[in-house]
Amino acid sequence: MLRVEGLNQFYRESHTLWDICLDVPEGSCTCLMGRNGVGKTTLLKCIMGLLPVASGRIRFQEAPVQGRPADLRARLGIGYVPQGREIFSQLTVEENLRIGLGARRDRRRVIPERVYELFPVLRQMLNRRGGDLSGGQQQQLAIARALCLEPRLLILDEPTEGIQPNIVREIGDIILRLNREQGLTVLLVEQKLPFARRIADQFSLLTKGRVVAAGPMDALDDGLIQTHLTV
Repeated sequence: MLRVEGLNQFYRESHTLWDICLDVPEGSCTCLMGRNGVGKTTLLKCIMGLLPVASGRIRFQEAPVQGRPADLRARLGIGYVPQGREIFSQLTVEENLRIGLGARRDRRRVIPERVYELFPVLRQMLNRRGGDLSGGQQQQLAIARALCLEPRLLILDEPTEGIQPNIVREIGDIILRLNREQGLTVLLVEQKLPFARRIADQFSLLTKGRVVAAGPMDALDDGLIQTHLTV
């Protein structure tokens, strides 16, 4: 569904991503892994068109998307939940969700009922400001906002960061439900190894801006973990 080939990216004089190749098969849940600062978030932003790339190709459902603006990539069916959630704290929950409708391909302006089925707490908080929610509730709102466009691919950047354990479990359950029951393709960055093993079936491992290993999650062995993930 998503294929990145030979992607290079620079930040000023620094070469941050080196010949990145990434394949996210349709229906998979792929986890992008690596220590802090190796380029995971940078790669997601390049895929979404939020950062320019120096060279390489990005294809979504066989169509090239490099050079296209972020809003068009969203309209093609890519939902994005950034690191830190980036909800609008002064807007209500409902207003945050309606912002997600702006990128729908069919231009519908009705919040999908599925969003409330997955996140029933949001229905109860529609008139509450986003900034008044707990961290876990804000993360649920950020995911729900991305789901409002009914994407074909959902990209999540560290969805468990700063979240209490019970909500982490709920978020994992929701990702599993979306991926395995509803067939939504998922690409996520995740630092928590048990969480990644639970929900992902594929991994791609970055070190110093390069992909050093990739494959089925079962192939992420102790040697790779010790060399590239252990702090």
